[in-house]
Amino acid sequence: MEMKIEEYLAQGGVLTSPANVPPRYRAELMKLMASFVDSELAGAAGFADVINAGPGIKERIAAARIVLEKTDHADKVLRVMGEFGVDTARYANHHPWTARLERDADIGAVRGDHDMRLAVFNYPLDGWGDAVVMNLLMGRAVVAQLSDMQMVSYQPLAEAFRAVAPVELRHAELAEEGLERLVSEGQGEALQASVAYWWPRVAASFGQGDPARFDQLRAMGLRHASRGELFARWQAEAGAALSRVRLSAA
Repeated sequence: MEMKIEEYLAQGGVLTSPANVPPRYRAELMKLMASFVDSELAGAAGFADVINAGPGIKERIAAARIVLEKTDHADKVLRVMGEFGVDTARYANHHPWTARLERDADIGAVRGDHDMRLAVFNYPLDGWGDAVVMNLLMGRAVVAQLSDMQMVSYQPLAEAFRAVAPVELRHAELAEEGLERLVSEGQGEALQASVAYWWPRVAASFGQGDPARFDQLRAMGLRHASRGELFARWQAEAGAALSRVRLSAA
């Protein structure tokens, strides 16, 4: 007897082509990919605006490289979306990637109407130090999320995420190095204020946790670790990184 595709996925099977992807799985897969692509493009656009605020050439080169690599990461996943019929040429120019809310806005985990970026990417950066803090905290969140996303049951996407993961880790490490320098220059108080601003906003990117939905995604092989597990990992790793540069978690 031929195994149903739902049973195949629930037992750890993988899919390799749009041709054998069932409709519900496709919808969830597209949502996952769009969220990643939109977040990377919005994050790159926001960081691009502060490149010239870098205190030196080395910092500006690092920031420009991060913008380039995040855009490349979006492209890697967008190419997978293209196999499902997405107009990739139009996609990158279709959304206002630089759009931001007011600094004091508070939208929790709610996404905007214009694209699928995580809510945290709707908030504006406030200068170089603030951008480095955000890059550290969000970088560590991306590392935690990618630890799970690398195991998605759609093999071409899993391969894209595995290629992206070590580079995203390096972004978080570069942010930590940048914070170390800024703290040593006496900017600790302002940076601590940025931590207080960004910590809850990055935390919200992990969502509220819906056990029923998680079970559905896990059965499809699109999730493995729970929201709580990923959130705890981020708290531990981001907190440790802040401690190493003599800052504290909010």
